[in-house]
Amino acid sequence: MPNDRSAPADTSRTPTAPDAVAPAVPVVPGAPAPDAVTPAPVHPPGVAAVPEGVAPAVPDAPAPAAPRGYRAVFAVAEFRAVFAAHLFSLLGVVVSELALTVLVYDLTGSPLLSALTFALGLLPYLIGGTLFAGVADRYPARRVLVVCDLLCAACVAVMLVPATPVAGLLALRCLVAAIAPVFTGTRMAALTDILGEGDLYVLGRSLLRIVSQSAMLIGFGAGGVLLTVLSPRGAITVTAVTFLASAALLRFGTRARPARSGDGGGTLLKESLAGARLILGDRRVRALMLLFWVPPMFVVAPEALAAPSADAIGVPSAALGLLLCSMAVGHIGAELFVGSALSPRDRSRIVLPVAAVGLLPLVVYAVRPGLPLAVAALALAGAGAAYVIGLDQWFVDAVPEELRGRAMTLLTAGLMTVQGLGMALAGLAAEFFPVHQVVAGSGILGTVCTLLLVAEVRATAPGRISDTEGRDRADRHVTSG
Repeated sequence: MPNDRSAPADTSRTPTAPDAVAPAVPVVPGAPAPDAVTPAPVHPPGVAAVPEGVAPAVPDAPAPAAPRGYRAVFAVAEFRAVFAAHLFSLLGVVVSELALTVLVYDLTGSPLLSALTFALGLLPYLIGGTLFAGVADRYPARRVLVVCDLLCAACVAVMLVPATPVAGLLALRCLVAAIAPVFTGTRMAALTDILGEGDLYVLGRSLLRIVSQSAMLIGFGAGGVLLTVLSPRGAITVTAVTFLASAALLRFGTRARPARSGDGGGTLLKESLAGARLILGDRRVRALMLLFWVPPMFVVAPEALAAPSADAIGVPSAALGLLLCSMAVGHIGAELFVGSALSPRDRSRIVLPVAAVGLLPLVVYAVRPGLPLAVAALALAGAGAAYVIGLDQWFVDAVPEELRGRAMTLLTAGLMTVQGLGMALAGLAAEFFPVHQVVAGSGILGTVCTLLLVAEVRATAPGRISDTEGRDRADRHVTSG
């Protein structure tokens, strides 16, 4: 990680030499007397001597300051290609989800099948992220990313065929969702090659998260506008184009790099499962991964119960959209502030305190807040997710390079899965308890679970793990390649 501290520009790193003294000339017997020696001119300290007849050099103008923060990330050409590809594919996915839901409803008239289209976007993450995680390390990253985009474009193209049955549409939706964690995990690992493993990587990950949150605010709106001028299949065509654009940007905008780990001779499934065992078997990595997963599992309760919770606290249905976007707005604002205003050391310092209290704003639902207080609570809960900026650095430092692609893929798959599980559990709890109590209870229970994880993360911090466990971890890293 680059050091923010540097020596002042005007501080000399060598002692000042004493004034020059003309050396004494020895007198040799029988030799002619030496000519008078003219003492060398004495120059002020720090000023070089200039030969006679040569004009003194004019000091060069100071070099312009290198970009810092998010600007430094965008100064990397490869990252700009990755960022644009992410923007294209993400907006395409959001539009396709909306358009496919409408298409399935038009074909079947079934609200259940229409809702299932959204659910199928989360369920296959665990399968794809666990069974195919080895792809991220076994093959060159650029090849994996481009092939994933082309496979998704092919799936979407088949959806456009009028003869494709509803079951086929849902199966293709599952396939796209199974590919997603492999693509995302590979891209996250590739960022360490493009931006390094320090602060640029952390800020690059932050920018991609901000885009993902923004897509929730913009993508559905854009999809709704498209559906007013295009048929559902016409809107899905846009998705195919965005996947192809993403593939082109990644193919021609990033460099080819070798795979992190070669073919170990085993099957892809065996390699993926072995990597998952190594990753989850490391106490430090497991604790950090759970800290990524657990708070989002509980924070989705207000989103999953948005309509009934709005009714429970007396908020008009017209304000439902405001409640749904409050958390995303809080997350984006906090992440931008932490990424641009805090140093890497400060970002690291706030990880555990912010994670520990990030879910507490949901407890406000216990008193049935009005609209202003509910919006503020949701925005604060969204802002609590800014702890992941510092956690990103801890995670990439803890995972060995040869397992990095599999670790990132598993992290992505688990995150999507626990959010889906959290939504399902919140809905189940709301069948037996008042909705506002379920949301408040999610804040309390989530805080307790997070505090336990915070204690585990502290216990596994570098320097606090026993020597024996440290040697065992090193052995696992060596044998994992």
